[in-house]
Amino acid sequence: MSLKERLMADLKEAMKEKNKIKKSVITMVRSAIKQYEIDNRVELHDEEILDIIAKQVKQKKDAIEEFAKGKRDDLVNEAKAEIDILMDYLPQQLTEEEVSEIVSQTIQEVGANSMKDMGKVMSAIMPKVKGRADGKIVNKIVKQYLQ
Repeated sequence: MSLKERLMADLKEAMKEKNKIKKSVITMVRSAIKQYEIDNRVELHDEEILDIIAKQVKQKKDAIEEFAKGKRDDLVNEAKAEIDILMDYLPQQLTEEEVSEIVSQTIQEVGANSMKDMGKVMSAIMPKVKGRADGKIVNKIVKQYLQ
């Protein structure tokens, strides 16, 4: 079953269960996919859809920070629930130790030895961890290794 089909099936299920949060999250993702397809006149495959979902998760995490600053715990909890739903569609996330191991291997492959090589290392790592690790975490670990 493709990711689009899974989203549609889950949307129907959420509507039957009257799960408003899940329904709104899936609708939001489906509309983002449709908008991208219309804007770029392409048919998205699962890998591109995962990019859109990961982008949605990142936006929700950024929103949580802002809601926390504004002391809006109700919105923080809602955004966390939305992230949990979105995470069901993403592949299993890598732990910091796994990311650290990938970073170490990539630094050796690229031959990086200073912060000047940060761009080379990041461009080599990101395809390896695409959709499975947050870019902020990867960036932090790369900086630790290169300093």
